[in-house]
Amino acid sequence: MAPGALLETPTTPHTRDGHALEETSDLIDAVNVLKASLKAQSTSTPPQTEVPQQEPEQDIYTASKFDSQKEKSNFRQYETACDRVRNFYTEQHTKQTYAYNLAARASFHSSTRAEMTVWEAMEKLNTLIDESDPDTSLSQIEHLLQSAEAIRRDGKPRWMQLVGLIHDLGKLLFFYGAEGQWDVVGDTFPVGCAFSSKIIYPETFTANPDSRHEVYGTEKGVYEEGCGLDNVMLSWGHDEYLYLVMKGQSRIPEEGLAMIRYHSFYPWHSAGAYRWMMDEKDGRMLEAVKAFNPYDLYSKSDEVPRVEDLKDYYMDIIEEFIGKDKKLKW
Repeated sequence: MAPGALLETPTTPHTRDGHALEETSDLIDAVNVLKASLKAQSTSTPPQTEVPQQEPEQDIYTASKFDSQKEKSNFRQYETACDRVRNFYTEQHTKQTYAYNLAARASFHSSTRAEMTVWEAMEKLNTLIDESDPDTSLSQIEHLLQSAEAIRRDGKPRWMQLVGLIHDLGKLLFFYGAEGQWDVVGDTFPVGCAFSSKIIYPETFTANPDSRHEVYGTEKGVYEEGCGLDNVMLSWGHDEYLYLVMKGQSRIPEEGLAMIRYHSFYPWHSAGAYRWMMDEKDGRMLEAVKAFNPYDLYSKSDEVPRVEDLKDYYMDIIEEFIGKDKKLKW
């Protein structure tokens, strides 16, 4: 990250409604849950202990077990929220232009918004979003631990447990320069080329000026076939923000960075769009993201993680891959 001024400007409640942001994020998740066509994977129930023993490490591609008996369609009844979800995507699809994304990245690289350890960032997220999720009464730290613990119970590698712990920390963007909910949450997609019909509500792109641009509106736009997703600009939000923070300041392997960057890229990992962009590396990353997806969508449960019992374990993982007391530049 390029050096720059440290910006720590608190946002006021009337300009940053964390409850509304999380409610929108939850409704988006609900749509993705009901769109998913995941097969039943196991009928056994994994052990549900407050502090599970570390299982023998499993390959990240081993099918998830923690969600085998969960009725995915019951995570939320979202029918009455469809208008709100559609309105959100109408705004996102109108405003996520190539020019906006260039400006967002220039802003990211030109200044440091805050300096915090990972745990401090988790605690700060608690001050923005708290008790706003009707599927769970957990704090944000408890919910992040919930995701990580599901990965841990399935015996996945320690770095993947860390990804589960931090994958939503990019929502801190809501504090720092976000223009609304539309550039923090929601499914992501490439900008600088034609918008795929496999993106949710594709008809809402008609108001985006890029859809009529002589270059950005063409199928490949500014890209070439096989260019690789590392060279593609995805719509700005919490995924891309956290990816850029961790890419240069952690030792998370490339599969974990892909899980962070692409976990909301549903047109690609779930609908099969934009495959023409992929290079050899992206084939491996796609499988990693698919392996992570169940833990992103289905990790909510009634069991409340005890932060005091789990903090030391996860601080050890944070130290291994990032640095326990390392102040990251956000």
